[in-house]
Amino acid sequence: MEHPFINNLSEKSLEDLQTTITSLTSKLTFAYRSGNGPLINQLNMALESYKNAYTKKMDALAKKQNIQTKVSIKKENEA
Repeated sequence: MEHPFINNLSEKSLEDLQTTITSLTSKLTFAYRSGNGPLINQLNMALESYKNAYTKKMDALAKKQNIQTKVSIKKENEA
């Protein structure tokens, strides 16, 4: 479930998204250590929003650069 108050992540760069994901992950670690359940839930929703935006940008980049995401296990001489 994505965070309902986080909008317009499509405007952020990949680097900004990754920096924010790293920061949220360290904050989530602290929240787990302190046992703060509501904060854990909020951070998980925020992380999911940022990770989804990052994945969409990476998929678009792979499509733009025509990078194949599937691995063929056929031998080269097989039809």
